[in-house]
Amino acid sequence: MTNNAKMILKLSASIVFCLIMHTIQAQLTDLARLEYSFIPKSDSEDEYTRFRGSFNIPLQTSEDCYFIIGAEYNRIILELEDNYPFSTDGLRRVHVADLNLAYTFKTNENWRLGLRFSPRIASTLTGRLSMDDVFLNGGIFAINDKRKDETLKRPYRLILGLTYNSTTGLPFPLPFISYFRQINEKWSFNLGIPKMNLKYYLNEKHSIQSFFSIDGYYANIHDRINIDGNQAHHVSLSAIVGGLGYEYKFTKHLVAYAYTGYTLRLTNTIRDNNRDKLFNLGNVNAFYLRTGLKFKI
Repeated sequence: MTNNAKMILKLSASIVFCLIMHTIQAQLTDLARLEYSFIPKSDSEDEYTRFRGSFNIPLQTSEDCYFIIGAEYNRIILELEDNYPFSTDGLRRVHVADLNLAYTFKTNENWRLGLRFSPRIASTLTGRLSMDDVFLNGGIFAINDKRKDETLKRPYRLILGLTYNSTTGLPFPLPFISYFRQINEKWSFNLGIPKMNLKYYLNEKHSIQSFFSIDGYYANIHDRINIDGNQAHHVSLSAIVGGLGYEYKFTKHLVAYAYTGYTLRLTNTIRDNNRDKLFNLGNVNAFYLRTGLKFKI
């Protein structure tokens, strides 16, 4: 493979990994979230399960200015029951923990600026914590939020930004865009990455949607694995998912949700120190389930 081809593949994967691991909407609107995800491996006993919990506390520093402090923890369980040419004992638990620090303020009547810094620990943590387990993420975002503007027939929200994620291996930030539009009382849509959807509101409490989203993780392997004479340093999963979702509002702020569908692209990979692929743990598309409870602004 030529160097240009490798760079294109690396850039494509980096964009996916960078956008998998966070979204600015959740940090700005979700005060707390509990979530469960599940992907079984087709024609296999292998399974991927994730438990996620997060909270964000907005502290008003002045008029229309907020400092946000929060944290998120993901416990990922890999049930690797197939026969592999190496021991998988050190891969069965992956821990991803983020400290979220953000500051947002209005620049004028229409636009709000958001700054975000999120140091992360992402590792199998089978030994003592080291700097190999630490990753630095962050971003800057411009937000034009007109969802509550009663003068507009079709309220919207536009987010433009640049994100940096040290797991990508790229020394420059990557673009971020998200566009939400309320079409009418019954329909809305969101375009962007890592999620896009088309939502239908049955009534004030119930809504359904079709969606495409990106999910996954990237973490350090504490106990190095030898594969064909090469040492494995990282394990990653990326999934592009399409399906249907349902949301139920207990109150204006408390929402239960469930998304089910099928992976359109699934890659679970062991990588070397240069982030190049050493071994595929699985790339067969499978059923996908994600459900949870969130408390939002």
